[in-house]
Amino acid sequence: MSVLDNFDSWKGFLADKLQQAQQQGMNQQTISNMAEEVGDYLAQNVEAKNGEEAVLRELWNAASEEEQQAIANTMIKMVQNQGNN
Repeated sequence: MSVLDNFDSWKGFLADKLQQAQQQGMNQQTISNMAEEVGDYLAQNVEAKNGEEAVLRELWNAASEEEQQAIANTMIKMVQNQGNN
């Protein structure tokens, strides 16, 4: 099963990778830039596996570069907050 098959699995995967990046001393701007690159890659190369991913892909493709950065930062916050709930 791919982490993309289930949105909760995807969020868990992102949370793990975010924690690893922070533990390795990566700053927030670098993490944000990487999140935007991942978003670009997924939107261009990976078919949505569920409804949530389809919505994110449509939002990403409709967004300006500045808006895409905001989406990427929001995804980072979402997975950071996941551990705090």
